[in-house]
Amino acid sequence: MTRVISIGKQDFASLREHDYFFVDKTKLIREWWESGDEITLITRPRRFGKTLNMSMLHCFFSNHYADRADLFEGLDIWKYETYRQLQGTYPVLFLSFASVKADNLSDAKKQINALIAKKYEENRFLLQKTTLSENEKQAYEQVTMEMEDARASSALNDLCCYLNRFYEKKVIVLLDEYDTPLQEAWLKGYWDGFVSYIRSLFNAVFKTNPYLERAVMTGITRISKESVFSDLNNLNVVTTTSEEYADCFGFTEKEVFEALETYGLSDQQKQVKKWYDGFIFGHCRDIYNPWSITNYLDKKQFRPYWAATSSNALVNRLIQTSSADVKQKMEQLISGREISVTFDEQIVYDQLDQDERAIWSLLLAGGYLKADSIEYRGDFLEPWYFLKITNQETYGMFAAMFKGWFGRSLSSYNGFIQALLSGNTKEMNAYMNDIALMTFSFFDTGKHPSEKTQPERFYHGFVLELLVELRGRYRIESNGESGYGRYDIMMTPLQKAEDAILIEFKVHDPEEEQTLADTVQAALRQIREKRYDAKLKAAGFSEDKIRSYGFAFEGKKVLIGSSGAQK
Repeated sequence: MTRVISIGKQDFASLREHDYFFVDKTKLIREWWESGDEITLITRPRRFGKTLNMSMLHCFFSNHYADRADLFEGLDIWKYETYRQLQGTYPVLFLSFASVKADNLSDAKKQINALIAKKYEENRFLLQKTTLSENEKQAYEQVTMEMEDARASSALNDLCCYLNRFYEKKVIVLLDEYDTPLQEAWLKGYWDGFVSYIRSLFNAVFKTNPYLERAVMTGITRISKESVFSDLNNLNVVTTTSEEYADCFGFTEKEVFEALETYGLSDQQKQVKKWYDGFIFGHCRDIYNPWSITNYLDKKQFRPYWAATSSNALVNRLIQTSSADVKQKMEQLISGREISVTFDEQIVYDQLDQDERAIWSLLLAGGYLKADSIEYRGDFLEPWYFLKITNQETYGMFAAMFKGWFGRSLSSYNGFIQALLSGNTKEMNAYMNDIALMTFSFFDTGKHPSEKTQPERFYHGFVLELLVELRGRYRIESNGESGYGRYDIMMTPLQKAEDAILIEFKVHDPEEEQTLADTVQAALRQIREKRYDAKLKAAGFSEDKIRSYGFAFEGKKVLIGSSGAQK
């Protein structure tokens, strides 16, 4: 009988006690312990087993589980006598910031204070012993949701001191989802006030804590040391491009294929790989998202399980307000191509609005993009990342995001798509102008006017985002070579019975054209004179099966004209 798959359960002890489906990642325990690192920060995308692995570490090291050897019997770690002796021998503080999502600074502090106060309640037995002095007992009672910042910053340090004194052993600290409240602080506009609070807390726990044995933190992003880990020199940061613990988060292909066989789904390997494979951690390729895999094993249906578990608010906001250059790179990614960019994997939140490169760091850390390779260039070995969209599921996430941008004009959006496919230029113009009027102010069209081609690239990216849902019917290519130049957009139907489509964009230049209609004709003339249809004709499309559209833009005004095959 196959094991029951428990969706969303992140408690290691419960999974083992009920014998639910579980992939053995206990090698993480040995690799981390033998590293000797005092403080380890591990970043992985959401839903990649971070919380479950932290729960596993808690169960293994905590003296509260000293009599629970049964949780590890039969697993990889139990093959080693040294670790059988080590299990259950340390005081452990395990906290998670996953639920700290407040709209304002005061509530964010209270939520973290409440988590700290809960740890004090769990260890209230200390008050009944002779471990604490009278002054310490009074300070113990002051740890509440409403405590002052100064008390909050030292509270965990003090608790480590008390536990060390009682057990005569230093404390292991586990902090899961450390960056969740930091992202919320940036999104909700209280970053400056919150970061000073969290910096004091982290420094007291991880920097000036003589009672700390070791610590592990997990999160999605690597936030700069200057922001939250001031002068913390004993921190080993393990990102998605690092070699350490590469196969300890997420499922390897071997693990996935074994699970598919167990649940009678071996014939679906190819589709599972297309949908959920593609993550790369360090030297390990073909890593699968465990959330999606467990959901597929349970429901036996291909769905965007992982992509549906978050609002992607931060990524959405940064792409939406980015320059045309970023939008153009996004359309290259959506077209299935690779981009080459340089950035710092260390994120400085208070500079996100100034340094656009941070978007690539977020997309890589979040698992939306994968780094097929990294090349170090120049005297200072600047890293250049070669990025692609991770898999079918993450592609769908981008498509849903782009479509969501046009939500206020959804009927016009759908109408434009239908008019485009039917060749109805009159309706295309009506719908496109509705969309432009309601949507263009939503985007950043004027913050980066340094390049002459900037507006044209913006409109180019905008239309490509409109077309994203047609990729099941068309191969959509951008800026490719054909004839004597590079076309803007080429739509090649996957079924030869449909028409192929060429699109050229022109921003109205009053020095060259009197009207938008003149700009449309200039765009269509460029398609003809540069023979952009050469590639389509070589693929077997006759001239009467190729439609050409010229898009002319002037601010929020749009005019579309056509030539070639019409319905």
